Amino acid sequence: MSDQRFVIALDQGTTSSRAILFDSTLRILGSEQTEVNQFYPNDGWVEHDPLELRDGLIGVAQSLIKNHGLNGKDIASIAIANQRETALVWEKSTGNPVYPAIVWQSRQTAEICKSLKAAGLDSSVRSKTGLTIDSYFSAPKWRFILDRVPNGQSRAENGELLLGTVDSWIIWSLTNGANHMTDETNASRTMIWNIHTGTWDEELMKALNLPEIALPKVRTSGNNFGVTQKEIFGEEIPIKAVAGDQQASLFGHGCNSIGDAKNTYGTGCFILAFAGNKVPDNIHGILTSVAACNSWDTRNYVIEGSIFMAGAAVQWLRDGLNLIDSAEVTEQISSDMEDNGGVVVVPAFTGFGSPYWDEEARGAIFGLTRGSNQSHIIRATLESIAQQSADVIDAVTEANFVITQLSVDGGAAANNWLMQQQANVLNLPVLRSVVLENTARGVAALAALESNLIDMWPISSEMGDRFLPKWTDDERLRSRTNWHRAVKSTQVYGNSLSDYEGL
Repeated sequence: MSDQRFVIALDQGTTSSRAILFDSTLRILGSEQTEVNQFYPNDGWVEHDPLELRDGLIGVAQSLIKNHGLNGKDIASIAIANQRETALVWEKSTGNPVYPAIVWQSRQTAEICKSLKAAGLDSSVRSKTGLTIDSYFSAPKWRFILDRVPNGQSRAENGELLLGTVDSWIIWSLTNGANHMTDETNASRTMIWNIHTGTWDEELMKALNLPEIALPKVRTSGNNFGVTQKEIFGEEIPIKAVAGDQQASLFGHGCNSIGDAKNTYGTGCFILAFAGNKVPDNIHGILTSVAACNSWDTRNYVIEGSIFMAGAAVQWLRDGLNLIDSAEVTEQISSDMEDNGGVVVVPAFTGFGSPYWDEEARGAIFGLTRGSNQSHIIRATLESIAQQSADVIDAVTEANFVITQLSVDGGAAANNWLMQQQANVLNLPVLRSVVLENTARGVAALAALESNLIDMWPISSEMGDRFLPKWTDDERLRSRTNWHRAVKSTQVYGNSLSDYEGL
């Protein structure tokens, strides 16, 4: 193709595996994608086939190289971005998974988390990891898997089984078992990695009985993670960057000043704000994690609100209720409606994440009348995405952490109606990135810096579409009040279901 060299970002997400080709100026030249299946073996459980994740990702990368007339020698480095918190366990000797991957959304470890809370570990987890005890995170999932495979505990203690997140599974597979590694952004989402010391925490490992011998080595996001085995791409290609998808997106936006914030509208919504090189004070309902950085940088931190159901709620409209044929039609339907007809959709299908952290809550539709129709439900579902995001921003700003605008990316960020609604509900400007693929571009930038293809990031200050708030204070107050009333009712209903267990 040319004499220049390229970076391939491998983006392993919840619903797809993608490979994106970047040139040395971080311009996207092309991409390949394949869907990822999700399995629901029990209520609230969500799982993946680890081999499908691995083979799908390698397959799209091979197709990308071939379809652009390249070979392995043209690729300067590979970068990996991944769905965070999803947990896997595999055999060290064979590389075979011993159990399905438990997805970040899955609630099957709720009982393990209850036992940790009963043991009084809440404050220790919060102070050491920046997280809260919840099924969302990786460590309880590892405990769940080890309890369900034959001799799981003893085999892990003997180093026969390896524990990892999706990134470490992909690194292990690409390097043919040479490297069992993860990066700080992913480690900081496991619930057993100490964000102050940068080490696996002995107290928390002991509480979950997870042996350190089975855990991956932790490095900064931009670093040397080994080389791909030659058989995959015809050449050994260095893996120069690894980052959890949300921190990769923050880096891709160039958010590197305290208070710079972004929201990625994907399967869930993930709002991150850069917090600098000191661990920020705890904010109720908001998490603290580690920011992506290169090998020569000091550790920085982010505050984060994680919303479980965003694009997944629109997917439910399509696949569960058959109200729409595609997500794209929701923009026009919502624009054509004068209002939501009093309908409020609360998509707490697997409980609430930030800022409520309520595993028992369940989804509901409120305000239905004889005049309600499917368009009202569609619009109210889109509104729920903006409302949930506003709950997170409100929690942050009420703690005197100043956010002046919200940068946005992700698939649903292309929806003009939703972005205007987000600005209205937040009463803040919403700035849509020129590139909606900031997860891939962020991790590619980390690899390009590490490979000396670029010497600074961001390269330029690209200006995208800007959405300014249009609501009056009364309109905003009425909308937020209706939403919060529905959320509270959802929580009461979900928690009351336990009264009927065993009947």
